[in-house]
Amino acid sequence: MSRDRGPRRLRRLDRSALIAASVTALSLTASGCVVVHGEKEILPSATRAEAAEALQQFTTAYNKADKAYDNSLYADHVTGALSDIDGARLKAGKALNPGGNAAHTPLKLSDAKFTIPKKAGWPRWFVADTAANKGAGARWVFVFTREGLDETWEAAYLTLMAPGDVPKFKTDKDGWAEAVPANSAGLAVPPGELSKDYAAYLKDGGNLFAAGRHTSYWRAERAKDAKRPGLVSQFIDEPLTSGDYAPLALRTADGGALVFFTTRYFEKRTAYAGTSVPSPGKAVEALTEGEIKQSLTLEFVSNEVALDPKGSGKVEVLGRIQGLTSAKGE
Repeated sequence: MSRDRGPRRLRRLDRSALIAASVTALSLTASGCVVVHGEKEILPSATRAEAAEALQQFTTAYNKADKAYDNSLYADHVTGALSDIDGARLKAGKALNPGGNAAHTPLKLSDAKFTIPKKAGWPRWFVADTAANKGAGARWVFVFTREGLDETWEAAYLTLMAPGDVPKFKTDKDGWAEAVPANSAGLAVPPGELSKDYAAYLKDGGNLFAAGRHTSYWRAERAKDAKRPGLVSQFIDEPLTSGDYAPLALRTADGGALVFFTTRYFEKRTAYAGTSVPSPGKAVEALTEGEIKQSLTLEFVSNEVALDPKGSGKVEVLGRIQGLTSAKGE
């Protein structure tokens, strides 16, 4: 179960010749600074107008895809964990309802607040914190990324957070935020290690993460699910950290960081001898290969957002969205 997806770049390869002709490749100078178009530039990742346009384009494409249950209608606007999670949802929906989503209600985002870091090199990225007509009053917090000037902005992360959980970010006099490097040593955990440490915590516990819905409570629920009448469940968690799954972090006003990161986990359900695994439902069956008899292995991708404190202290996981991406029956 250690299979790892590579970056989702297939559609970009088709445009590589054009990009190579028009955009100077990134390189590193001896000092370690990133060179863009032959110059060392630390710039805002986007203008506020560009960020607003990216959010609107995503929303329009999402609504078309959701109405038709057709992932191709907005595949160019999503990547990473969100692409995996929502792509599988649309695939299952299409299998069960070829004519489209009869229950479709357009997603409407409002009160958008953009936090845009200044940085050098690629990827460039920004955070959009919005209200929505879905989600019971939660804030919909997106991270948009792009790999070059000719690329479309893509939503890589989406988490739902209580309005009071969205922290205040550190900004300069012009309102631009600060990106925190993956290897930053000034936090309780370097952002680049959060995915690995979270996967380890879900397996073995520990004191690194604060108690809460996505930590201690989730571990307790798994323990309950491990043994049910006639059924045993096993869980395996893995970090996802490369390419479009790379963690992204913003400096908070108190010196800590808000970190977006991804994990993957497997749940294997095995029936006792002489019995079979109960039906998981039509939506799961639409994503399942093989025949479900003695066991069913479910694969999930999960994206999280966490407050990583300055210096030391416990990491607080504020939000998590996960989705079944595939399953195998045996």
